[in-house]
Amino acid sequence: MTTNTGWQARALGAMAWLTRFRYLKFGLVGASGTVVNMVVLYLGHEYLFQSFEGPQGKPYASLALAIAVATVNNFTWNRMWTWADRVQAQRAAALGAVPIAAPTLGAQLLKYALASWFGIALQYTLTLWLAHLMHYMLANVIAIVIASVSNFLANDRWTFRRR
Repeated sequence: MTTNTGWQARALGAMAWLTRFRYLKFGLVGASGTVVNMVVLYLGHEYLFQSFEGPQGKPYASLALAIAVATVNNFTWNRMWTWADRVQAQRAAALGAVPIAAPTLGAQLLKYALASWFGIALQYTLTLWLAHLMHYMLANVIAIVIASVSNFLANDRWTFRRR
């Protein structure tokens, strides 16, 4: 068993304190989704869909695939971590005296996807528009940042709302 030095203990304490903030958790999940999105976008555009997108073509199919895979990644981590307290409260209420309809995993994923549709459409449109002005990868990062705020608000107030 190892002990943490003073600065390590302070750093771990700061991380524990910061992760209590839901938007920060959402941002960290979004950052992981951005990595997933960028990897899938690159692999799709450069290899998987190369035959019909071409090296200078617009990344239509690879961008759609990247957004879909990142959405599933983000839903999974947001459900397990960002809004875990609400998911657990829904389960407890469904099992307890207060009868509520706890959403199934598939229904909740559908709600998450629907709640995120505006952000997804915004990201897709902005990426394609900005790709005329800059490299498609940079355009995608900028679009992701802009779309993240609408995704958080929609999912906080609808998909994972308090019951």
